[in-house]
Amino acid sequence: MKRVRIGNGCGFWGDNLDAPVELASGGGLDYLTLEYLAELTMSILAVQKAKDPAAGFATDFIDVLSRLAPVLGAQPKLKVVTNAGGMNPHACARRAKQVLTAAGLAHKRVAVVSGDDLFPRLDALVAAGHPLSHLDSGAPLAEIRDAVVSANAYLGARPIAEALALGADVVVTGRVADASLTVGPAAFEFGWEFGAPALDRLAAATVAGHLIECGAQVTGGLWIGADDATQLGSVGYPIAELSADGSFTLSKPAGTGGAVNLETVSEQLLYEVSDPARYFTPDVVADFTTVALTQQAPDVVRVTGGTANGLTDTYKVSVAYRDGFMSAGTLVIAGPGAAAKARRSGAVLLEKLKRAGFTYAETRVEALGAGDCVPGVVGAAGDPPEVVLRVAVRDPRRAAVERFTKEFAPLVTSGFPGTTGYTTGRPPVREVFAYWPALVAKSAVAPVVEVV
Repeated sequence: MKRVRIGNGCGFWGDNLDAPVELASGGGLDYLTLEYLAELTMSILAVQKAKDPAAGFATDFIDVLSRLAPVLGAQPKLKVVTNAGGMNPHACARRAKQVLTAAGLAHKRVAVVSGDDLFPRLDALVAAGHPLSHLDSGAPLAEIRDAVVSANAYLGARPIAEALALGADVVVTGRVADASLTVGPAAFEFGWEFGAPALDRLAAATVAGHLIECGAQVTGGLWIGADDATQLGSVGYPIAELSADGSFTLSKPAGTGGAVNLETVSEQLLYEVSDPARYFTPDVVADFTTVALTQQAPDVVRVTGGTANGLTDTYKVSVAYRDGFMSAGTLVIAGPGAAAKARRSGAVLLEKLKRAGFTYAETRVEALGAGDCVPGVVGAAGDPPEVVLRVAVRDPRRAAVERFTKEFAPLVTSGFPGTTGYTTGRPPVREVFAYWPALVAKSAVAPVVEVV
């Protein structure tokens, strides 16, 4: 029976730079996927592209691809699928082609999947009857239209499969659903249709894609049972080996650290899931309650089930908009009553700002180490010997936030005893990008597939 091995070597922009090369070298893969995008990432890339038309993609991919070149040369059938294109997939694909050519791999075909960027069409879409209302509140997009910096539909697996059908060795996409990076190669290899006849298989492949999309998070990272024996310093990244019926095994390269067991797989299966019976993707609505896990061998879990629960006629749209400025600073507060002193120090800081004429849309004072990261969770009794005071503010006025950053240093000499740790200078002011989820009819979006 034909099987396809798909490994994911990146779970977000900033993940381990060595993982893709190690996975591709030792994983026996047919496909290497690299997942770089999050909602915040898209807004950052949009701002970068606005400043430089050649920017707006995950630049780490170009460095990774240069290191992958010898592996791609030694494994001519290995293909790469990535959403590193971000807000500028064409520029990313051109850079990728240059890297491959410089490495003597000019024969490798690079394809681009675009059409997800709706920002230039926002007003036309609204005028045509697509309100792009907030998915939770129902508020109209008009409330924040002037502040919008990006709007991207989550495309599905079909254009990835089409790119592979054109002979692409490297597929660079803009925004696609994370799991679709895996569903696309599986659909292409097994000849699955995108519709009713193959929905259960698409759902099963969606389970595979969801399990590996966060990289080492399914192979021991953040596992509740992780300890020194788990060897997370050499953690292996995940491999899904799929069969034509959609069933698959989950594993990692031999000799690597981490763990693949019923707990690690179950934890990742429920990650970022609201209703396990209705996991919405552009390709299918998957029912995770039908999934069955079996420990087939050490660090090998067999996954079956994962059936379809319908199909949507909409794409999810991620809109980012400017929402003021924020800054957060920290100090260490030590000694008896550290947590109480930290909270009083935060109150003193905000009180001084108020006397100077500055109040803020939102403020937060936290004593990290005293339970403020997990409010409502009862921890060990006692008075911690030290805590980290964190104070954060957000406001539409940059000047107000800048003034806030200048109030930390005075606490070192005019605050409570045990105040220390002010060695990194004033905290930076950062622009806030807020998230606006929406839906748009699939008929209003046209994915485009091109070969560089």
